Amino acid sequence: MLAAAAGPPTSVNYLVIAGGGGGGGASGAGGGRGGGGAGGYLESSLSITAGAPGYTVTVGLGGSASPATESNGGKGNDSVFGSITATGGGFGNGYIAPYTGGPGGSGGGGAQGFSGGPASPSGQGNTGGAGAGNAGGGGGGKGGSGSNGSGNNGGNGGLSNASSISGSSTYYAGGGGAAGYSGSSNGLGGGGSSNKGGGADGKQGGTTGNSGSANTGGGGGGGAQGCGGGAGGSGIVIISYSSGFADAVSTTGSPTKTTSGGNTIYTFTGSGSITW
Repeated sequence: MLAAAAGPPTSVNYLVIAGGGGGGGASGAGGGRGGGGAGGYLESSLSITAGAPGYTVTVGLGGSASPATESNGGKGNDSVFGSITATGGGFGNGYIAPYTGGPGGSGGGGAQGFSGGPASPSGQGNTGGAGAGNAGGGGGGKGGSGSNGSGNNGGNGGLSNASSISGSSTYYAGGGGAAGYSGSSNGLGGGGSSNKGGGADGKQGGTTGNSGSANTGGGGGGGAQGCGGGAGGSGIVIISYSSGFADAVSTTGSPTKTTSGGNTIYTFTGSGSITW
């Protein structure tokens, strides 16, 4: 007797991470600027309907890098899976209005002497750090708020968060580090470990802030003293469910399909759709 064919899943697990925010930039005489906030991070399960029109998948790009002028980084772009939307990371402030770091999935860091941005909507990340003295604050991360600047030393980006939905533990959504000033220390991405969770280091004195890593939602590093800020890292969407259920009927956007730990896993690094 033949075994019954596997049916489609009734629910799937997801990880949706938005693009990280870009770090703030500074003119030649400018002090430390804020790091970009990490893209919003959402991980849970979603009930699905087999045969329904394809579930839209949008992978948000990172916020733009800022030039070597008093300028904010770009806000990160949202990522979407069906009804689930992760909000792009807030921009790092470049000492221009509104002077605070930008709001986002995680808030961007403030320029010297100004507060960091809020995590808005709440639950997707954390606030950016405040600038102080001549240094900027770090962008917020999923695992914690960005650190405040101190004197001439830039604040570290907020901690990232690990997920095993892909089949192995991977860090995502680290905040961007802020720039220090005049030979002092730059903030490190991801809470002190360089580029952990895609968060980038700040830079000063002729070198543009580092950019967040692709498909992590990491924030870009801030700049100082004639340095622009780095771009935010792009987001990612990962969908996982038991391999006892049928594969998707169709996909667009060329996701990667893998299996691990008894699960079927679709990883989108570009926008598309999926239908069961």
